[in-house]
Amino acid sequence: MNIYTARREKLSAFLAQENVSLLMFEDTEGRRDASIRHLTGQPSDALLFLTPENVCLLAPWDVNMADKLAHADEIVPYNDFGTNPVKALAGAVTRFGLDTSAGKPRVEVPPSTPHPLFLQYAEALPNCEIVCRSQGLHSRETALRSIKDEHEVRIYRQLAELTNGMIAALEENVRDRLLKTETDVALFIEAEARKQGCEGVSFETLAAGAERSFGIHAFPAYTNAPFAGKGLSILDFGLKYQGYASDVTMTFARDTSPQQEALLTLTETAYHLALSLVKDGTKARDVAMAVDELFAGAGRTMPHGLGHGVGLEVHEEPRLSSREDNQWVLKTGMIFTIEPGLYDPLLGGCRLENDVLLGADGPEVLTKSHIVRLS
Repeated sequence: MNIYTARREKLSAFLAQENVSLLMFEDTEGRRDASIRHLTGQPSDALLFLTPENVCLLAPWDVNMADKLAHADEIVPYNDFGTNPVKALAGAVTRFGLDTSAGKPRVEVPPSTPHPLFLQYAEALPNCEIVCRSQGLHSRETALRSIKDEHEVRIYRQLAELTNGMIAALEENVRDRLLKTETDVALFIEAEARKQGCEGVSFETLAAGAERSFGIHAFPAYTNAPFAGKGLSILDFGLKYQGYASDVTMTFARDTSPQQEALLTLTETAYHLALSLVKDGTKARDVAMAVDELFAGAGRTMPHGLGHGVGLEVHEEPRLSSREDNQWVLKTGMIFTIEPGLYDPLLGGCRLENDVLLGADGPEVLTKSHIVRLS
């Protein structure tokens, strides 16, 4: 059994439990879902249909790519269905021969399905019960993706090694003043990532010099302004390797004032506090609230969450935030960021972010991002 069959087997068991005869995933423009890559290895642009018996049908836009990379029981070009999701779903129902003798079989479509499209599914398949739920089987797959299997952990260790090499190269080149502008830094990351065998960056690099670091996410993401000059500069970047994303943030500090040093120290304290609280079974919200309380005690507020899961997408579950609706519990096998940050319109901003694996013996910091103090 390959890793993709094993992953689908876990999910198909839930189909049987919930009496769903066919589950549909869609990864197309406007409705992206990395679950198809998780379940088959197909990078993108496809539909996937799964039965309770763990039999799947993949309908890729690029069948040549699918023949090379995907693992599925049957691969049918999306063009055979007129690149139409309604025709594809109807075709899958016919191919699997869903039994209508005992009532309408339940067919579950993605929660991202627009209502007009849902009505088209229902009209095309009057003998089926079309199900679209926000907390349905797709959320089961989200939960499965939040806990990495051994194959994914191996990839993440390789990705962390590549990311750490980039962190070291960035620090060296910035110290030597070889990377002088935000653009220099961003393009260096893009070029070096591909030279090292990565698919590229996992998101647009955010490089903000001292004049722009007051924003959580600088806009534009980078300019030709100076980087790592006097004050606080933020560099938020990630690499994409074998489909998986890293996400780290470095802060570069040069000739800082006592007030800026206080921001840096408070951010580092919050980071270590969060790490100390990460344990299997801990509520993610409790960790985030502890950091919020630390900052509040110093008269500061962090305007974003403490962290988030990483995986085939740069932002996945679990969420480490203090929002009241955050019900996530940290579990062994999860990989997530811890990224406390503070931002001041006059002093600038600072953030420290690393990717953390919750292992059997506790948290393991995979990446080596840190606050770089420059002379």
